[in-house]
Amino acid sequence: MGGRAVRVFKNSWFERFARKEGITDAALCEAVSRASKGLVDADLGGGVIKQRVARPGAGKSGGYRTLIFCRAKTRAIFAFGFAKSDMGNVRSADLADLKKAARVVLALSDAEIDEWLTAGLFVEVDCG
Repeated sequence: MGGRAVRVFKNSWFERFARKEGITDAALCEAVSRASKGLVDADLGGGVIKQRVARPGAGKSGGYRTLIFCRAKTRAIFAFGFAKSDMGNVRSADLADLKKAARVVLALSDAEIDEWLTAGLFVEVDCG
């Protein structure tokens, strides 16, 4: 992910989750920054990675797990999140669905991404 700026997005579900849990855009940008440096908590394959995000006012170990659709050097889309205390690992059937969704979303052109932004399906995160 380095080089030119990676565009970072949240899908509409993740936007509601992050707001409810108090997860800041700065924390999301930090997670993408770590991934861009090769510090990925778990590469689940198919363009899906798992990154830890700190609970506001606490550390990453007791915080949140986020599933991000990543296309190296171009975009990262926060797709799903959960507290470690609420859920262990992603079930294999769910992971297969996530990989299918990642394939579709990561293949979108910039124009299509802009249409999704306009439609409210994505929210762009300002990491500038």
